[in-house]
This record gives sequence, structure tokens and C-alpha cells, in this order.
Amino acid sequence: MNEISAPPPGSPLLDRCPPSLPARAYFDPAWFATEEKAIWCRHWIYVGRDNDLPPMTMRRLFVGGQNLILVKDRDGDVTAFHNTCRHRGAELCAADEKPLKSKLIACPYHQWSYSLSGDLVRTPFVSATADFRKEDHGLFRVHVREWNGFLFVCLADSPPDFASAPDLGPNALDNWPMRSLVTGHTWVKNLACNWKIFWENYNECLHCPGIHPELSEMVPIYSKGYMAPNEAPDWRPETDRHDPVLKAGARSWTMDGRPCGPEFSGLTQAQRDAGQTFVTLVPTMFIVAHVDYVRAVSLRPLGPELTELKAEWLFPPDTLAAPEFNVDNVVDFASLVMRQDGEACEMNQRGLKSEKFERGTLMPQEFDVYRFQQWVQGAMEK
Repeated sequence: MNEISAPPPGSPLLDRCPPSLPARAYFDPAWFATEEKAIWCRHWIYVGRDNDLPPMTMRRLFVGGQNLILVKDRDGDVTAFHNTCRHRGAELCAADEKPLKSKLIACPYHQWSYSLSGDLVRTPFVSATADFRKEDHGLFRVHVREWNGFLFVCLADSPPDFASAPDLGPNALDNWPMRSLVTGHTWVKNLACNWKIFWENYNECLHCPGIHPELSEMVPIYSKGYMAPNEAPDWRPETDRHDPVLKAGARSWTMDGRPCGPEFSGLTQAQRDAGQTFVTLVPTMFIVAHVDYVRAVSLRPLGPELTELKAEWLFPPDTLAAPEFNVDNVVDFASLVMRQDGEACEMNQRGLKSEKFERGTLMPQEFDVYRFQQWVQGAMEK
């Protein structure tokens, strides 16, 4: 172990070893219910790619414990509502996805019908009295936001400013042709762990040498347990070097290190040299932009100890259509890394259930884990 008296100026390392969240934060149903309301019902949550939702389609979603519908009209405008009829509360859409046969959302129970903007239009078979006003009985709207071709919803009455959602800012991916990229592969796996454990694993690389031998070879600094040079205890600003991030000869995260198609033309030299640009939107997703494709990874809590992990690989249409394109060369590498992460997270979850373990201790290199845990606690206290 490398002992440090104090991190040097410019280092992100913690100057102490603070306690972690309590163990019950990862399996207690009451804690999970509080998080669901305080975090998943108040922040922007990713719900899919815009170009994967066809016009005149209604899709059922579950966000923050709420049953919702996402609707796209003929012009491509997207709206979202709670999946409940204003008559007696019946579910409007029972299928994961269904085509809309008209410009109306009809309740299958009593046929009350709403416009695609949520206004009540028809109440067949009933005789209304003077106190009933259609304009007071529209669907309960949910805020929707499109960003770089990604769709987000927020259940809060007053959603937070989306500009603060991406950790690198809303313009972080401007040099990638994000909206024109199409989904070439999707991978979904349920992990037997709390959603926070996955984020904590994402926020440190101390596990990389032991858990990710292939990734540590692709990104050599990971083999040291660091994500960046300034995480080393002996780092000094004057000795900082800008070495290539990927191993010699590699340009992208593929099995052979070679780009799967033409590199994006709008990238800066620094973005090409980086080989990987991570953009994080807690609590819902992170995006890894490479020189040739983009991968989006999202989380959905299914319970205190169950989390859905979803990865989507996005490519230019011309890359997908090329005869020499090999999707396995791209998908297999990151899938291997995510399976390794999943197994590590499930191992972590099982160990937390020991009656002797009350809470852990964070090391100086786990500064981003600490920030994440502070963010969780702060969100729950609001």
C-alpha cells in the first residue's frame, strides 16, 4: 500500500479514508423506497433512442415505480403520460409497445379517448352533468427531453435543469453525429445487486487489474488501478505526461483494436487520441463515445437487490451496411467487460449481507465513489 500524507495540488485523491454508505442502503426495502421517490422520480431518466420509437407508436415504461406511456405522433413529436385513464384509473396500454391506429389514445375499458397531447376528446356511452368539464380531465403529463437522439423523462412537477445532467455538460458529444446513429446491437442482463453498487464499480478502477485483464491490456493505465495519471500517489503536475490512452496500435474498443468502420470526421485530435470519451448522467446512464461508434449503458432498478443493465451499440448507417462490418468484433469486447463487472457487483452484493458488516471504508482513489455516495445522501435529504 502506498501511504500519502496529503494529495499533491491538482490531484483528485481524497485526503482521508471516509466511511461508506451503511450496508442496509443496498438491500433495505424502506431505503430503496425512499431512493425511488427522492432520486428516480426527481431526475431525468433515460428511456430509449428516439429513432427506435416509430411514429404513431405507444410504448409502456416503468420509471421510479410508476407505470407510464411514451407516445410519438406522425410528425415525430414525443409526449409521455402516466398510464392511467382519468375515468376510473384503468391502464391505457397493457402491451410493451403498440401501434396507434388513429390520433387518439383510447382506454380499452370504457373507451374514453385522448388526443396525443393528452386532452380528453371523447367520453362515449355516458351522459355528463354540467359540473363535468373535459378540459379538467386530461392525462397526467410527464416531462420529456430529447438530447443527442436519447429520450429522457422526468416525473417531477418541476424537473431539474437538463444542462446539469451530463457530467461533461450538454455539449460534450457535439463532435459526434449522435442523432444520426442507429442501434446495431442491444444487450440486456439482470444483475442480482443494488443499482448503486454498479455505479460505485463504474466510478473506480481499483478493481480493474483483478477483474478486467483484457480491458487493462487495452487501456494500460487501468492495469495500475488508476483511471488517470493524476490518481497515482506520487503524481506531480510537473511530471504529467499525455501518453496514448489505448495500447499501441489500438484505435477503439474492439476485439482487435481496429475501428469497425470509418472514423467520425468531426472529432478533435485530442478526442481521437483519447480513444474513449465517457459522459455520465447519474442515476440513469453513461455513454462511451469512440472514434467509430458509441455505446450507451443504462440502469433500471427492479428492486433493492435487482437491477436491469442495458447496453446499446450505436453506429453510422453506412458502417452497419458495409459488407466487411463485423458486429461481434465490436460487441464482444465491451460485453466481456460488462459481464465481469456484473459478476463483481453481484459478489459485492452477497458480501454486504453479512451481519458483521455495517459499512465500508473508502480509499483515497475512490474519490468518485465518495462523491456519488454524497450525491445519493444529499438527494435523499431534500
